[in-house]
Amino acid sequence: MSAIAFAPEFALAQGPTQEELEAKRERLQQEIEQINHLLFAQKEKKGTVLDRMEALNQKIKVRERLIRVTNEQSNLLNRKINTNINSISALKKELNDLKDDYATMIQKGYQSKIQQSKLMFLLSSENFFQAFKRVQYIKQYTDFRRQQGEKIVIKTNKLTALNKELTSQRKEKDRLIAANRKAKNELDTEKKSQQELLRSIRKDETKFAAEIRDKQNQARQIDREIERLVREAVANANKEAGKADDDPSKFLLTPEAAIIANSFSANKGRLIWPVEKGFKSQGFGVYSDAIYPGIKHQSNGVIITTDKGAKARAIFRGEVIAILSIPGGNKAVQLKHGNYISTYYNLSDLYVKKGDLVEAKTELGKIYTNRSNGQTRLKFYLHQNTSKLNPEEWVYQL
Repeated sequence: MSAIAFAPEFALAQGPTQEELEAKRERLQQEIEQINHLLFAQKEKKGTVLDRMEALNQKIKVRERLIRVTNEQSNLLNRKINTNINSISALKKELNDLKDDYATMIQKGYQSKIQQSKLMFLLSSENFFQAFKRVQYIKQYTDFRRQQGEKIVIKTNKLTALNKELTSQRKEKDRLIAANRKAKNELDTEKKSQQELLRSIRKDETKFAAEIRDKQNQARQIDREIERLVREAVANANKEAGKADDDPSKFLLTPEAAIIANSFSANKGRLIWPVEKGFKSQGFGVYSDAIYPGIKHQSNGVIITTDKGAKARAIFRGEVIAILSIPGGNKAVQLKHGNYISTYYNLSDLYVKKGDLVEAKTELGKIYTNRSNGQTRLKFYLHQNTSKLNPEEWVYQL
């Protein structure tokens, strides 16, 4: 990029770069592919209408994020294209001025005594001092001509590079526009399907409202049980350490546990996923129902949808402090990382036992696959002592 464009470039540098946005766009495209593979790939439609509605709603949300990111990319590229156009215009003027100056200098040089005869110019000097000065003048004149010629070459090369970059940027913009047009068409199709599903649901609204309440109650029951078991894990650990009278909401940390806790904390935002691959199908916190937006749900963890047969894995080194069996649900494993607890729920088979020391990526158990809808989902929780944490803030790009 030309030096004369430094001010606009500084402004551009404040936001995400084109490369960062492209990486984000690719991740969203991969997430859509995973949703298609994991939720829509079955030849026969599995699951209830509610399952399909939730899956479609998830896909629409990701598609809308993809369109926003692509628009952001296109806008950034537009600003870069305008910057380059301005740079090219300024550079052309500089180059024309340089060429005019150079031509004038050559013309005047041929008309001067220097070009007619450098030797006569020197020999006609009245004394040695004047001859020395004329030698210096000739040298400076020659150097100046050379420098002007070099500047013309440099400016010409810059102009060529900028024109090439501009051509590339315009092609990239056309690609983004085409990609966004395709994404918007797909979004329109998905929203039509969503409306059709909504109409079918509202034909039997009483039945589906009851199903939603049942799912909501089941999720609340699991979350409450996880919270109870976390408090119990802290109390048991302190009791085993002979400190049952201390604050029951906080782990008593040994020097070794404090080191692990500090290391865990230092890796905030960089922890590995609790599955090898998959996508986040439900985030942390309060969210609106896919069918009745007025109904709010609370999630104390995140849900990750993955492949059938997938294994849950430790996000960090730690100790297995509990193997849980949730009433009316499946199994869970709790790991202690200093004063942090990670919980992996919805396991059918377990590969570890209480007291085991594990490293990051250690397989903890096989994730349960729902027979009615074919979905394999891990619910993942994170706590510091007994306080809930948002896993999306701790796990890399979750």
